[in-house]
Amino acid sequence: MGIIWMLIVGGIIGWLAGLLTGRDIPGGIIGNIIAGFIGSWLGGLILGSWGPVIGGFAIIPAIIGSIVLVLIVSFILRKMGQNKNHGRHAK
Repeated sequence: MGIIWMLIVGGIIGWLAGLLTGRDIPGGIIGNIIAGFIGSWLGGLILGSWGPVIGGFAIIPAIIGSIVLVLIVSFILRKMGQNKNHGRHAK
């Protein structure tokens, strides 16, 4: 039951990060779960483990870390998309 709870909380954290930034996370539910897990790890590195803990995640650092992750990923994907578009128009 603990792993399922972690997956649910990780998915909610990733979903909240996408919602707060207004950016879509690629991969749907799986992308949200991955963003929640990686964002929680990132937030824990940057901010430590403080605040309420749910499903093994310190919620506030996890959400902040996930927001940072979503912004970085969306920036990278946008740059990759611009590079592809420039390559098509250059003839």
